[in-house]
Amino acid sequence: MNGMLSGWLELMSLFGSSGIRGVVGQDFTVDLAVSISEAVGSIHDSIVLGRDTRTSGPMVAQALIAGATSMGAEVHDAGMVSTPTLARAASEFDCGLMVTASHNPSPYNGVKMWNPDGSAFDTVQMNDVENRIANRSAEAKDWRHVGSSHRYEGAVHRHVEAIASSIGEASSRVVLDCGCGATFEVSPLALRTIGCGVTSLNCQADGHFPGRTPEPTEDQLYDLKELVVSKGADLGIAHDGDGDRMVAVDDKGRFIDGDRLIALFATYMKVSGVVAPMDASMVLDDLVGKVVRCKVGDVYVAEALKSSGLEFGGEPSGTYIFPDETFCPDGVYAGALLAKIASEERLSTMIDALASYPVRRESHKFEARQRKDVEERLRKEAEGLDCERLLTLDGYRAEYPDGWFLIRLSGTEPKLRITVEARDEKELERLKELSARMVGRCLK
Repeated sequence: MNGMLSGWLELMSLFGSSGIRGVVGQDFTVDLAVSISEAVGSIHDSIVLGRDTRTSGPMVAQALIAGATSMGAEVHDAGMVSTPTLARAASEFDCGLMVTASHNPSPYNGVKMWNPDGSAFDTVQMNDVENRIANRSAEAKDWRHVGSSHRYEGAVHRHVEAIASSIGEASSRVVLDCGCGATFEVSPLALRTIGCGVTSLNCQADGHFPGRTPEPTEDQLYDLKELVVSKGADLGIAHDGDGDRMVAVDDKGRFIDGDRLIALFATYMKVSGVVAPMDASMVLDDLVGKVVRCKVGDVYVAEALKSSGLEFGGEPSGTYIFPDETFCPDGVYAGALLAKIASEERLSTMIDALASYPVRRESHKFEARQRKDVEERLRKEAEGLDCERLLTLDGYRAEYPDGWFLIRLSGTEPKLRITVEARDEKELERLKELSARMVGRCLK
């Protein structure tokens, strides 16, 4: 087995909370990409392939084509498209492979895997792929039976048509920041197709991401906020590198946190309940009522939506799943729906009407090789907590009478993530200090 691939398997599971990814040439190599597609190609006969704008995308795509076709699979290359565009196209094939590292910085790349219903590979499927990679159990076909690759056309236009058919017309004035990522074509086209006026920002494809980082955090959206106010727009929309995320600012140029967007979508659609991960706000319990909690990661939101039968799910990071459309988090659809909502009522008014509690989110890096040690120290720290309830579905969520905090290992990067929420600032500071001291001891 290749040393780099062996190292991956020793450090951690190949799959994080959203596909397989890492720094190109270090954690994520051509050999690993070939191994992944050999495993997938030994299971599925027809595969649709897409990639985001990263500079390493063509290289990784070619490696995936080589591995899958060596197993006899037929690969249909959709080119540079967003993740939700690719996931919707997977309905015509056995599965989809998306070359992307989503919101990670430009040195990263990876692969996300999609079922025909738009859901990411579930736990059983991920384990199957990992076992095939680890055991090198797939046998390449001889020269008579290798697969071939084909160009797949029209994925973007079919995605736009589906959005327009579902949402109908909207007349919002939108400032759109695609961050030089994979939504550069599909998102402005979708918004204009439903009738919105669009001012574009960073809507050119560039894998160096010169305008801002691929992760659309509030501190990266200064230009978007300024343009919304100066243009008198109804809202601003921003996407991550591959378009499964959507974050927004209101007509006053204020960033809208993901928890409140989940609540806004849920109340607008009048759903009977929502699926949300462990790091989602308690405001959902107050406003929506029924909240089914799951592990962090869109694959787990999709799994919980299927098992619960609920109509909507989302994550504070900016991913939203609308099962009637697709089980893939579709940032393009979410942006268009928000534009529709903002065309009916002033967005700032609706947001101000929603309950809100102070929250803090932060992350702390560690060396990837330390992951197991950090995980064990965190477990011991959590066992010593004096709290009302400790939830361990994904990390450790310690709940108190007037707030909670969650400490968990990132599924995509060597980081400890902390989320703290409370009903007032005093309690927030207390819980923030408590959780920070825990993390400090874990990372010594």
